Amino acid sequence: MTPQTFIFFGPSGCGKGTQAKLLQEELAKKDPTRKILYIETGQKLRELAEKDTYTGKETKKILENGRLVPVFLPIWIWTEILMENITGDEHIFMDGISRRIEEANVLDSALQFYKRENPIVVSIEVSDKWATERLLGRGRSDDTEEEIKNRLSFYHKDVVPVLEYFKNNSYYKFISINGERSIEEVHQDLVGKIFG
Repeated sequence: MTPQTFIFFGPSGCGKGTQAKLLQEELAKKDPTRKILYIETGQKLRELAEKDTYTGKETKKILENGRLVPVFLPIWIWTEILMENITGDEHIFMDGISRRIEEANVLDSALQFYKRENPIVVSIEVSDKWATERLLGRGRSDDTEEEIKNRLSFYHKDVVPVLEYFKNNSYYKFISINGERSIEEVHQDLVGKIFG
């Protein structure tokens, strides 16, 4: 099996983190000797916001106010992870990466530079109503109705054009999955579309 690259998209609450994890487990069974590099920028941004540096403090202010960090920060986070960890022989999973068109252009150049063959873009599709119910049900303090509405609005305004960018680029394989089902049903559909 050649090294695979997966880029996960979907609005908050769609379950993309869960599906990325399940797919990693599936891939580890099919290709047990190959390493998996998992890149998730959200956690790294939260870690940066806890640092006692000027960048950390400014990042913390932005995150606490529910605003978007400038596009250079997520790019810096995932490019640094790639440059320090990629060997060319691992599977790569990206979650929460390339959420604005400027970032998509940079990611495209990075994947071409690293000669990643046919990256797979996975879009987990759910309605705003479904996502809102899921998010309110998990009981996290930042999952207020207003905050959820803001996140979904950002997704439609900024992330959907990024999906179109990848969908219309023949370098990528684009997979759309109906996320409004059980975790297992979504997983089976995804595995079928990737390996079937």
